[in-house]
Amino acid sequence: MFGFLRRRRRRRIRERPFPEAWVAILRRNVGYYPFLPEADRRELHGHVLVFLAEKRFEGCGGLAITDEIRVTVAAQACVLLLHRKTDCYPRPESILVYPHAYVAEGAQPGPGGLPIVGEDVRLGESWQTGAVVLAWDDVQQTVSGVHDGHNVVLHEFAHQLDQEDGSADGAPLLPSRSMYAVWARVLSEEYGRLQDDIDRHRRTLIDRYGATNPAEFFAVITEAFFEKPIPLRRRHPDLYNTLRDFYRQDPADLVSR
Repeated sequence: MFGFLRRRRRRRIRERPFPEAWVAILRRNVGYYPFLPEADRRELHGHVLVFLAEKRFEGCGGLAITDEIRVTVAAQACVLLLHRKTDCYPRPESILVYPHAYVAEGAQPGPGGLPIVGEDVRLGESWQTGAVVLAWDDVQQTVSGVHDGHNVVLHEFAHQLDQEDGSADGAPLLPSRSMYAVWARVLSEEYGRLQDDIDRHRRTLIDRYGATNPAEFFAVITEAFFEKPIPLRRRHPDLYNTLRDFYRQDPADLVSR
């Protein structure tokens, strides 16, 4: 019953007019947007309307939340939802936005596996429940193109997809059971390849931060899939095809037209 009511409410939200001022923000701040076919743009608009209706934005460190911030973040996050059955990121209720990189307490494994607690400077983080945290100046630095391989919004919301099954392990909920074997094989091979390239001091297309653990690997390759799709398809074809099947999008084809 509750699922039916939620779907009906969201359908009504998606039918609302999408403000022209917001379209201008998407054209200005979402580098992938101009490449999308018109049907995909309409689908993205609907996702953005639902996202903004259901998520609360909070400014931190003196930052005032504006439509520019809300629409930019929502649209980049919702790019990951195109063509897929989605519950529109059910876990986070709040999006916390700092004006710039912020300091947070963190723990790193120390000698004997004992955690060492200290302070980290962060650009973003994704909590399994409650919130996603972002640094707005880093979002601004990555809004203008699809070629640098870095996008903090894609990164943190890829973590949200990964965490929908209750664990952050680099294996999100897949659309079919048959995909799990391929996913495990391809991502395991590519993760090992990245670690080996780093050990051998080779240059890598995939950000080295992805070698931290499988969860970070999934977030980093999601950034590369949308930000550097043509090089990723050329140098890591199996990985590209696996992500294409998961996201049900082919950004390399779109940006090369």
